[in-house]
Amino acid sequence: MQPNDSALRAYLRHAFPSVRDVDDVVQESYLRIWKARASQPVRSARSFLFQIARRLAIDVLRRRRTTHIDTVPDMATLAIADASRDAAEAASLREDLALLTHALHALPPRCRDVMVLRKIEGLSQKEIAARLGIAEGTVQVHVVQGLRKLEKIFSVIETPGERK
Repeated sequence: MQPNDSALRAYLRHAFPSVRDVDDVVQESYLRIWKARASQPVRSARSFLFQIARRLAIDVLRRRRTTHIDTVPDMATLAIADASRDAAEAASLREDLALLTHALHALPPRCRDVMVLRKIEGLSQKEIAARLGIAEGTVQVHVVQGLRKLEKIFSVIETPGERK
């Protein structure tokens, strides 16, 4: 691999100028090709090395492009008005929103992002995967984990027939 080192670094700097850590991509490429060669022979080590490095550089760019969802620190600051509700219903709605906000903040950041995009914004798993730069399967795992955690949180907050 040593004879390809300078050519690989030059290729990555030229093809992916916004990737700051070219050295990390190169090292990870070497590690992956070493692991691949341990399981089966590689016909063209140079082309395989460049292909791995290209994919890793693209992954770095995708991770950097992820969208961060801004959270609202205080739900009371939102201007939500509904003239059809009386004061008791409005208070109950504010309480429910506060509970939902608390529950969402209890989720890990990536899981929370996926849950907000899926359940509140109504995006498909494919759209979420594209927006966050992750696999659709990963989105599905986050949705399932998020629903389980939210169910656990809400089961503690509310008991059947009685509200705490």
